[in-house]
Amino acid sequence: MIPLRDNIPSETFPIVNNIFIGLSVAAFVFELSLGSNLEKFVYVFGVVPDRTLSIFVSAPHLIFYALFPFFTSIFLHGGWLHLLGNMLFLYIFGDNIESALGHIRYIIFYLASGIIASVVHMLTNPASGIPTIGASGAIAGVMGAYFLLYPKAKVVTIIPIFFIIQIVEIPAFIFLGFWFLIQFAGGSISLMSQGGTYSGVAWWAHIGGFLAGAGYIVYRSGKRFLKREKN
Repeated sequence: MIPLRDNIPSETFPIVNNIFIGLSVAAFVFELSLGSNLEKFVYVFGVVPDRTLSIFVSAPHLIFYALFPFFTSIFLHGGWLHLLGNMLFLYIFGDNIESALGHIRYIIFYLASGIIASVVHMLTNPASGIPTIGASGAIAGVMGAYFLLYPKAKVVTIIPIFFIIQIVEIPAFIFLGFWFLIQFAGGSISLMSQGGTYSGVAWWAHIGGFLAGAGYIVYRSGKRFLKREKN
């Protein structure tokens, strides 16, 4: 399923969301300019689970070099399809979450979702020496928040059925719920078939990001409820 747009207009101009998209595109253009140095660049600025855990255990004085990839990896991508797919989802769902949270809170929310996603990936793939890059974990957080905040929204979606392309409106609750189930199924199969090693898709990063985003909305709603109760 390929989303085209939703039917919830943003109440504010999504300046932060647009900046995140711009930074990701700019970073990818820079990646393209690196040529043969790209692999080394990605290894340095991507999250490498076994390297990170090794630093935490045996070289805590190098902790900075273990932590900064959790930020930089969010803006790197492994190819045009990787970039365009992520930016499409961010463009469709991110503006509404920025509007709901506010610009500054959205910055923290997006980065925190990406970091949590990488941590979950690292913990479920501790022996992996493959760099993990991409905004999909942070975007999964956006989708988790959207799942709870706008469940009745409609997502205009392309559904290819063999050689026939159908364009339909799907409730956001179903679209995002189905997406999450696919990630969970893929992550479960990955753990069972390869003992937790990296399988080419960071399934558990997506799962972790989605749950982090949804969890924050639950936490925020709980705080509002308690304030109303006190008043």
